[in-house]
Amino acid sequence: MALGFTEETARAVLSDACRAAGLDPAGAELLRLGSNAVFRLASSSVIVRIAQDPEAAEEMERAVRVARWLESERFPAARVLPGVRQPAVFGGRVVTCWENAQDRVEYARLDELADLLKRLHWLEEPESLKLPYFDPFAKVRDALQALDGIPEDDRHFLDQRAAKLQKEYDRLDFVLPFGMIHGDANVGNAIRHRDGHALLIDLDGFSLAPREWDLVLTSMYYERYGWHSKAEYESFVHHYGFDLMNWPGYPALADVRELMMTLWLGTRTSGDPRAREEFARRLQALRSGGSRLDWQPF
Repeated sequence: MALGFTEETARAVLSDACRAAGLDPAGAELLRLGSNAVFRLASSSVIVRIAQDPEAAEEMERAVRVARWLESERFPAARVLPGVRQPAVFGGRVVTCWENAQDRVEYARLDELADLLKRLHWLEEPESLKLPYFDPFAKVRDALQALDGIPEDDRHFLDQRAAKLQKEYDRLDFVLPFGMIHGDANVGNAIRHRDGHALLIDLDGFSLAPREWDLVLTSMYYERYGWHSKAEYESFVHHYGFDLMNWPGYPALADVRELMMTLWLGTRTSGDPRAREEFARRLQALRSGGSRLDWQPF
């Protein structure tokens, strides 16, 4: 992976981080390797997240602040591990430690995700969280710059698409209130606690933006990719109280988010044949305007 971020290098960081925190890394299970390497320790109820981006310290500091504030609000979300300096840097990587909420991986239902988002959007965030304004095209520009080894005509197409979508985005008339968002709200970031209740995880993307951003992934996963059933989507809409697909700006917002998803994947193709194949599939669909029903989740 980019910047030499592999399971082997992540485990070396894990070992150093656990030693400093008085934790045992032996037998740690790798749950995910993407923007973060996520390990579940075998010897304790701890999740260790290691950020791929060496410059992620500010983002992780904000995630820790958000988690502690959500705990003070009794909001169901990931909890940072007490008694450990958070975040910490080992081997140039930013590490955070979290309480393990599950004994096995189980995701929440879409109606539960909707309930979490509705409750989150009612909260009044304090200025002390220092949440940034969400700028999707800053992420697009960063990802375009990070793309490596793609044909020049593909790069030109993506540049042109980004420019076109930015103009469309700037003309959108958002109808939901502006405020705090999760930033990556999808069912993969809503899990079931071992006691049965649903909670939000991956708090890195908390920011200030139109709330439509926290609904668009669920709508796209249903409407464009077929990853959710009609009944699941309708339960999400019923529980949140708003159907984003009835908003005229939905297609443009979905196009922007889809481009962000595709570019994110494109920055992770080095040494990953599956990601490389999926990026090519998505790029072809963007070029042709064809079906996205064969897109695979990442």
